[in-house]
Amino acid sequence: MSYKIVVLAKQVPDTRNVGKDAMTPEGTVNRAALPAIFNPEDLNALEQALRLKEQNPGSTVSILTMGPPRATEVIREGLYRGVDNGYLLTDRAFAGADTLATSYALSMAIRKIGGCDIIMGGRQAIDGDTAQVGPQVAEKLGINQVTYTEEILSLKDGKITVKRHIDGGVETVEAPLPVLLTVNSTADPCRPRNAKLLMKYKRAMAPMEMPQDGTLPYAEQYKKKPYLTVTQWSVADVDGDLQQCGLAGSPTKVKAVQNIVFKAKESKTFTASDGDVEALIQELLANHTIG
Repeated sequence: MSYKIVVLAKQVPDTRNVGKDAMTPEGTVNRAALPAIFNPEDLNALEQALRLKEQNPGSTVSILTMGPPRATEVIREGLYRGVDNGYLLTDRAFAGADTLATSYALSMAIRKIGGCDIIMGGRQAIDGDTAQVGPQVAEKLGINQVTYTEEILSLKDGKITVKRHIDGGVETVEAPLPVLLTVNSTADPCRPRNAKLLMKYKRAMAPMEMPQDGTLPYAEQYKKKPYLTVTQWSVADVDGDLQQCGLAGSPTKVKAVQNIVFKAKESKTFTASDGDVEALIQELLANHTIG
């Protein structure tokens, strides 16, 4: 049996490089001032989706992302690894969205895609760490959800069985389709790019990335190869309500972004000698770290 799978992916600022220009005066993240990367746990979700595609011939995997035109890079990275197509939600009206407005926009896009059996995404994005968008999308679509997914154990008879890694242990959960899964970083890492797919899709672009002055290189290829033009949707394209998008639909605002470095107040060096090992154990027992 074949399945229609959508992966929710986000291009995020690299939070390892937060500087003084990380925030705008309006209290939103200044994404233009930070290097952008594929959200790490979304890559874990992508790998799970691609494995389902391989195990179920005829299945398709699409990437859905929301952001400025440069967020198309997330879709290209998916295409290089085996994704069939991608959808870019881009519109100035989406700017400044919190998790509520983001989940609304994504849910409207999923409705437009239609017929989705499995929706997957990372547990959370490193620029917010809220873990709210996935569950909110599922709630808005009225479908089942399984969070903290670590491994997909089986998919048959309209049901999916997954292993969840949660505080205090591991759970095995079965849920009927359609379903939304959020995936932990403890799931298997994503496969590398495929060289043939990289050559095939290296010029894939969304319309807003293309020069508007008629100077598009290799313009003839986009006419001959429609798959090089990434699907791009605005608020109007997904029948969205402007009052529920972007800043207008966001009840929460970012107050500040900081780069926090943990530093040890003191350190001790132990060797592998029996005496040092015994001393360490005695110290840990004395301060009740163990025992």
